[in-house]
Amino acid sequence: MDIIWIAIGVMALLLVVLGLGVWVFAGLAMVAFSSLIWIGDMPLHRAGVILSRIIFRAGNSWELAAIPLFILMGELIFRSDISDRLFRGLEPWTRHIPGGILHTNVFGCALFAAVSGSSSATTATIGKITTTELKRRGYNRRLSIGSLAGAGSLGLLIPPSIVMIVYGIQAEVSISKLFMAGILPGILIAILYSGYLMIHALWDPTVSPREAVCEIGKWQSLRYLMPVILLIGIVLGSIYSGIATPSEAAAVGVLGTLVLLLVERQLNWTMFQKALVSTLLSSTMVCSIMITAALLSTAMGYLHLPSELAEFIAQLHLSPMMLLLALALFYVILGLFLDGISITVMSLPITLPIVIQAGFDPLWFGVFLVIMVELGQITPPVGFNLFVLQGLTGEKIGHVARASFPFFLLMCMAVLILCIVPSLALWLPNMLSVTN
Repeated sequence: MDIIWIAIGVMALLLVVLGLGVWVFAGLAMVAFSSLIWIGDMPLHRAGVILSRIIFRAGNSWELAAIPLFILMGELIFRSDISDRLFRGLEPWTRHIPGGILHTNVFGCALFAAVSGSSSATTATIGKITTTELKRRGYNRRLSIGSLAGAGSLGLLIPPSIVMIVYGIQAEVSISKLFMAGILPGILIAILYSGYLMIHALWDPTVSPREAVCEIGKWQSLRYLMPVILLIGIVLGSIYSGIATPSEAAAVGVLGTLVLLLVERQLNWTMFQKALVSTLLSSTMVCSIMITAALLSTAMGYLHLPSELAEFIAQLHLSPMMLLLALALFYVILGLFLDGISITVMSLPITLPIVIQAGFDPLWFGVFLVIMVELGQITPPVGFNLFVLQGLTGEKIGHVARASFPFFLLMCMAVLILCIVPSLALWLPNMLSVTN
């Protein structure tokens, strides 16, 4: 029982430190250092030497290079007109479906997620076009905002995903296989969202007004979709053809984006400079959290907390579904207060050994964890997608949260399906292993 109180104490200390407004990376370092000294009874100088070595080793991880590169790719696309063309390209394909061009939120976010890797970037890029256009055409405001909040979170699940890179580094699993594992669950969530929009529109036709005749046909519209499709092919094609690792594929994607913007004469120094500054701010935040998370993971290892906690959980003889239910509730609660990167790095040293002990595949758990993090993106008070949409629409955060709630429930349904049918996440990675 002592190990439970230690785990609760560490988590409580971390939440208190973060609740005081301390930067996440500083909070992680403080908790790791104090845990070694107070709980582990380690001399001050030895704790300092150990943690300094961990900082150096974690900061030299090659996989971290993918994070700023994928962020830069998303920033460049955000500042171009690619999202505008994505909307125009999807419009002829969605206007005749019940719900009309509300579906551009779902399909647009799913496509953009495959070149961004960031939930907030996906929401902001697609939302800057669709929120204005859907309002102008008289579509239901609540459904417009809610579907965008939910679909924007696909940026974390559909590869390439920054959170998956973070998980892969910490859990020491193949990032390429993680990317592959996220594809079918991502498609499932998109189908659930579109299905809900269709049912809602059939039940209440006023949510989607009758559209005028579209100026362009379906096949003509493909030229507007080609930039995104081309970038998806470049990034994912370079990974799964064996030409590049995920880190190298990020560089290939940035190069492809730069060439595309140069050819279309959209790239200028001011735009590039702003993209670099935003990338620097975002990637510094993410990488600093990643490095200090390694400190916490090391501290937990020295305290034997993960192994002893996993042994304790095993002795409880919980059924696999009960364990997953407990973990799901745990992550939903964390999602109320923390961002996705922080949730992943601070919880994984404790939860990963437990799920491995229970017999779950780390690849499958990576997808489960990412979906739970996605839920946190649309739950107040720290739902990043909610803040993005509040800025785009001018609506109050409470209204945005209520509009997002049905899509929160649909994502919970997707988690349940994933738990019942784990092959949904594992089938494609297993196929990749067979072909290799």
